[in-house]
Amino acid sequence: MAEDDYFQAEQNARLVLNAEQYYRSMFQGRVSSWNLRDTHMADTLDALVAHHARQGRSAKVVVWAHNSHVGDARATQMGREGELNLGQLARERHPGDAFLVGFSTHTGTVTAATDWGAPAERKRVRPSLPGSYERLFHETAQERFLLLAPGKTPALQPPRLQRAIGVIYRPDTERLSHYFEARLGAQFDAVLHYDVTRAVEPLERGSLWDDREPPETYPTGI
Repeated sequence: MAEDDYFQAEQNARLVLNAEQYYRSMFQGRVSSWNLRDTHMADTLDALVAHHARQGRSAKVVVWAHNSHVGDARATQMGREGELNLGQLARERHPGDAFLVGFSTHTGTVTAATDWGAPAERKRVRPSLPGSYERLFHETAQERFLLLAPGKTPALQPPRLQRAIGVIYRPDTERLSHYFEARLGAQFDAVLHYDVTRAVEPLERGSLWDDREPPETYPTGI
């Protein structure tokens, strides 16, 4: 068996094992299942780097994931509740070699579902809440910008609200479902802010996703 084929088979076996543990843990609580999932992400990252190293290639890896996975959990409400994530593990396992980049937006549209397993929809993002990092960036009146080394910016050290939109977006319960406290200066090495974001277009559009503008009052109609 070629080395690449062996590596892929090994990764598939690891995925099956970790998936069994993950689904078992889902019945025990969110923290344990979340930690298993992000530890699997970090283990996969390390396995890819090691695989390339065995082939004599020095690997630089770019991982694309939601902010809640990429930002260092130790600087967030998640960490205080016992959760870890990929960004934290990358920093711990590869000190000085991990560079964590976050994304931020004030409003716009996103592609997300209302529930797990539900179809993708094009949803309008509500304007960010006062007191949040997103609102702070919006008040700069810049359409987009890159913020490097936020850890050196005094205004980004105290805890503020931060919005996380992932696979699920529920605008009607946004404060409870999508905001948590974070210290952005310790969470990321850089942040990209787009004041108005535009939804990713799926390759196959379902009946709930189209390119028309979502209603201003979506989803409540009130």
